[in-house]
Amino acid sequence: MTKRENPLGLWISRGVIWVLLSVVALIMIFPFLYMFFTSLKTTTDVFRAPPRLLPYSPVTVEVDGAQVNVYSFVIDGVERSMIVDTAAGTTQFGFFGAPSDINAADPQASANLRQIPMAEATPTGNRVTIGGQNFDEYTVTVDGETQTLLLAYRRGLRRFVALDDPNVETYAVERLAPLQEQVVFQWSNYNSVLNLRNLDRSLINTALVTVLVTAGQVVTSLLGGYAFSRIPFRGRNAVFLVYLGTIMIPFVVLIIPLYQLMVIIGWQNRLASLIFPWIFTAYGTFLMRQFFITIPKDLEEAAFLDGLSRLGILWRVFVPLSGPAIATQTIITFLYAWNSFVWPLVIINEGNT
Repeated sequence: MTKRENPLGLWISRGVIWVLLSVVALIMIFPFLYMFFTSLKTTTDVFRAPPRLLPYSPVTVEVDGAQVNVYSFVIDGVERSMIVDTAAGTTQFGFFGAPSDINAADPQASANLRQIPMAEATPTGNRVTIGGQNFDEYTVTVDGETQTLLLAYRRGLRRFVALDDPNVETYAVERLAPLQEQVVFQWSNYNSVLNLRNLDRSLINTALVTVLVTAGQVVTSLLGGYAFSRIPFRGRNAVFLVYLGTIMIPFVVLIIPLYQLMVIIGWQNRLASLIFPWIFTAYGTFLMRQFFITIPKDLEEAAFLDGLSRLGILWRVFVPLSGPAIATQTIITFLYAWNSFVWPLVIINEGNT
């Protein structure tokens, strides 16, 4: 008798596996998502700390023909949308407190300070020393009561007025005021980059070279792999070993002779020099050969009986069965060709034309 599995336990185990795989997949894809959303941010939002995933932009309104930022303040327990009163300029405010409230080491960290315009404060001419620091004494009015307090520090503040009622006002440092923001994707960033120093032409050239190199390597690897795996000829294994051994030759050893060859042929500063030297690869040929060896010979013999040529067998039998190998080589070759830097830097000296 075969033991019957518990359906509930099977669903639970599958659910746990699905959750774990989803979490791992999200962790793996998160850096890509962050880079993508960062490309759609404004410059200010890119350098914001702490960083955010989605691109935010300030909410703006038109005032006197100009776009101004909208800020959010809580006035008397009500959250209001406010803008800077550009006509008012900067107002000097003093932050006053009792001697017991002053933090001599860091006056801006003092507790229970009163924010009062300097124009409404009257100096008494006295100074009080706290923790080795001197603080000026002023006479100020707080809640209708005249008090003598110490000036902890002063700061220039901007006047903010409510959008729906200009009589509602508050004062704050503009760069520290809480902006109202909304998610806005800056698709124009891509247009700006493409128009930067002929970058659109650079991308076209890179894509063209990458596609042609990838296609060339796949085609030559298919032909070479089939020849080394299925076509018997004298010295086949020896030739294959020599060809495979070229993988061990460092690229830096080939730069000078390859450069001289391109100059002799007349391919310097030509896209051909970025394509044709790289459409032959020992690694791709080795990959295809090893995969073709696993394909049963019965299929090849049946194709021979049906009258197919060597090329027909390769195209109609081997290629359809070699999807995983072709996909692997395509991905590896595409990444290599796209990220190629040293050889284009050496052989191309006239920019993107």
